Amino acid sequence: MGAEKKVWEDMEGALAAAERGSGGDGALAIPTSLISIDISLPLPQMKPPVIDLCRDLFKKWSSLNDSHFSVATVSGGITNLLLKVTVKEDEKDTLLTVRLYGPNTEYVIDRKRELQAIGYLSAAGFGAKLLGVFGNGIVQSFIDARTLSPSDMSKPKLATKIARQLHKFHKVDIPGSREPQLWSDMFKFLERASRLQFDDSEKQAKYETISFKEIHGAITELKDLTDLLNAPVVFAHNDLLSGNMMLNEYEDKLYFIDFEYGSYSYRGYDIANHFNEYAGLECDYSLYPDKGAQYHFFRNYLSDDPEEVPDNHLEVLYVETNTFMLASHLYWALWALIQAKVSPIDFDYLEYFFLRYNEYKKRKDWCFSLARTHISGSTTG
Repeated sequence: MGAEKKVWEDMEGALAAAERGSGGDGALAIPTSLISIDISLPLPQMKPPVIDLCRDLFKKWSSLNDSHFSVATVSGGITNLLLKVTVKEDEKDTLLTVRLYGPNTEYVIDRKRELQAIGYLSAAGFGAKLLGVFGNGIVQSFIDARTLSPSDMSKPKLATKIARQLHKFHKVDIPGSREPQLWSDMFKFLERASRLQFDDSEKQAKYETISFKEIHGAITELKDLTDLLNAPVVFAHNDLLSGNMMLNEYEDKLYFIDFEYGSYSYRGYDIANHFNEYAGLECDYSLYPDKGAQYHFFRNYLSDDPEEVPDNHLEVLYVETNTFMLASHLYWALWALIQAKVSPIDFDYLEYFFLRYNEYKKRKDWCFSLARTHISGSTTG
């Protein structure tokens, strides 16, 4: 019980920070519930506890019977489940989004950090409004928009919108330490990933082919190199894949959602991570944007007047992005190893590890050469 109490106290502190970020007076105004919902249940069996959760969080609905609620699946990613809840009151419908965390995601996600940031990001116009928190998820306002697909992201018009939105996102001031979390998170992942044991003998045999000493050396070498780039530190989304962007085409409005991995990090890392996601879950890295497409993105990220961006500014961001691209591959490779052990979701995480790690090895020499040439030129210049 002591550990559970500590988790709840941490969450209350984070919620108070989120409320302050939303412009509140610091009081804990966001409703909370101890209810947890089994993410493995089929939707018909999940509906009753979801309705009970809504009644528990929002007292104005406590007397409504089940017929006033409808529950539908919005999307099922490889970590979370998203539900749309419609509440009928007289002639008015209220729409909510219930996000159920995947089991064991606390191994790879800092929920306290997420909740601390979400109020400030919401106040700045990003994502849905946080309405409530429960045992294994959050409730937010519903965004009426479609989720992007990987192929959407490379379209020049949408790339322009994403770049400009990301620039605004990176300007949000989130209180707390500005120390980049990328490397500390990665070393935590490495430590956890190196101590796994699989019940499946085939998985265990594949796992035993991995050299964690080699990966440790790769992370250290890459950190030392990127430190020389002096890349700007921003509050980064860190998971800007197509599924975390939504577009309302009638209003021509783009939304960033799902800030689970958000933290202070390097601007080049956030952009590189986004570019890597052009490949989709199929990991078709031939879709990684070429230099022309990257420069189009950079011009719109750096200025409202894209044609006026100096060439040297484009070059600096190009080097940053394509060096941190390697960090993105290492980060998600280690993430996948942990998920391979703890996630019940039907996804071949172990294969995903090898896809990401092999892509790191394939790209390493070119990226290191690019960065070292730039660093050498900057030093001699």
